[in-house]
Formats: sequence, C-alpha cells, structure tokens
Amino acid sequence: MKSSKTRQDLIAALNTAMREASGQGVLYSQAVAQRLGINSTDLECLDHIALRGPLTAGALAAATGLTSGAITGVIDRLERAGFAARERDANDRRKVLVRALPAIEKKIAPLFEPMQKAAIASLSSYSDKELALLLDFLQRARDASLAAMAELGSLPA
Repeated sequence: MKSSKTRQDLIAALNTAMREASGQGVLYSQAVAQRLGINSTDLECLDHIALRGPLTAGALAAATGLTSGAITGVIDRLERAGFAARERDANDRRKVLVRALPAIEKKIAPLFEPMQKAAIASLSSYSDKELALLLDFLQRARDASLAAMAELGSLPA
C-alpha cells in the first residue's frame, strides 16, 4: 500500500516532529538545570565537556556555536557550581582545558535517567540498519544546527 503523503509532506512532518522533540529536550534540560541551580546553557555546555573529555574554551565555543566571551562566563559559572574545573594541558602548558568533575555523576546523571530510559525504550524496536540511519540523521541535524546558529549570529540584531 502506497503512502498518501508526498515527500514534501513527510519532510514537513519530520521537521515538526524534530521541533517538538527539541522543544521537549530544552524543557527537560531547563528543569534539570533549575534543580541544580544553574542555567540550561551551562548544563548543555557541561554535557559537551562530559561527552568529549577535557576541552579548551575554543573547542567548546566551536562545539556549541557560542562566542568565546559567552563560553568564559559559562566556564566561570560551572566552576563556581562545582561541576567543572580549568586545568593546564600536560602536553602544552599554554593551553587551558576544562574538565567535568565527579559531581556530575552524583548530582546530574540521576536526573537524566528518566530521559535516558525513555530514549532507549523508543529506540529498542528499530533494526541495526534503522538505528544507523537515525544516527546519521541526528549527526547531520546537529551539524546543520551549528551552521544555522552561525548564520543567525551574522544576521542584524
């Protein structure tokens, strides 16, 4: 049986679903950040640090699309909250890296368990091939988001 939806309809429906999923993710992140006494941007930056290991401020700015000035403020706040620390790079003492502290495992990880369980449950019915397709799509969507953020930054205020 052929689907009655056109390619354009499917793309529009996917775009709407992505917006809804992204919005729910933002709201969930905001709720977690509020419980931790930090803002959601700081929490998302901390996740980048936790996922990628110690990062320079420049690498964190590139990964998030935020300005270097904004990143400095993020790192300052994460340090004050006890979630991250600056340290000199052992291989290049001129570089400063930001690393996540063990407090994230104790305080933050449990707050994301409901979301992680829900995500795993929603992915469990897909085949390995479908999962690979979803992963490719999400990686492309992330890259497109970074490009869109750069474009937004170049628009007049």
